Amino acid sequence: MIARTVSVSWQTILADLSLILFMVTASALANSSDGPLGPDTDEAGAHPAPARSPAPHPPAPHPPAPHPPAPPVTPSPRAEPVGVWRAEAGAPPLPQWLNEVARDPRLRLTITVHYAPGGREAALAQALRLDTAAGPRAADARIIVEPGLPAGASAVVGFDADTPPAVAPANGTQLARPRA
Repeated sequence: MIARTVSVSWQTILADLSLILFMVTASALANSSDGPLGPDTDEAGAHPAPARSPAPHPPAPHPPAPHPPAPPVTPSPRAEPVGVWRAEAGAPPLPQWLNEVARDPRLRLTITVHYAPGGREAALAQALRLDTAAGPRAADARIIVEPGLPAGASAVVGFDADTPPAVAPANGTQLARPRA
């Protein structure tokens, strides 16, 4: 009997694992109902869930007054931050930090202040001080004051501003914007 050793390099094993991961991911995307390809079969919408009948309510003595429709709530766009500043010991003042961050009309400043229970008024005052300190860079800043721990302030600069096409640079990014 001749014994033969099989030599497999780590590159081959890594390539095999990469292919397996790719196939599993592609299969999951292809079979998900909200994925880019949709389900494999056309039966996804063939069997809708049965509609529930509402529980009977006693008649109201007076019909409710009609309310005007609420405006649609859309989340404000958020992008990956270009820079993050926190109000901590050793951090430069906010105006100095903003002067060091790139100036681009597509960048938006977001000032966030978290506060502990009972600290709402102080947090509002701190947000106002930071907005004033930011100067012209805060002209279209997003200000968020919300309860949360740890209490403190931060400022984020990111490409999440709604830049009008006239201000957008002509470097190809206009291709990604929807036409009016």
